[in-house]
Amino acid sequence: MFGGLGFLHRGNLLVAIWGTSLIVRVGVERAAEFLREPFIRPFDVTGKPMKGWIVVDAEGLDTDVQLAEWIERARQFVDKLPPK
Repeated sequence: MFGGLGFLHRGNLLVAIWGTSLIVRVGVERAAEFLREPFIRPFDVTGKPMKGWIVVDAEGLDTDVQLAEWIERARQFVDKLPPK
């Protein structure tokens, strides 16, 4: 999906690798909060950003701890969705 490698949690897309960046599903409510952080931008491949999704650039994923934190943020949102 999105031309990259995606990872599912309970059948819902959680995160995806897109080039050297990570696409993270965080929900509409938290996306605005995370967009204030460095190395974060809206997920937009068509000219219309996808609501509830953000992109973490490679500079924001320098350590395993940073990667794990973004995966956990996505899991917290996806856990609220019904399984597929």
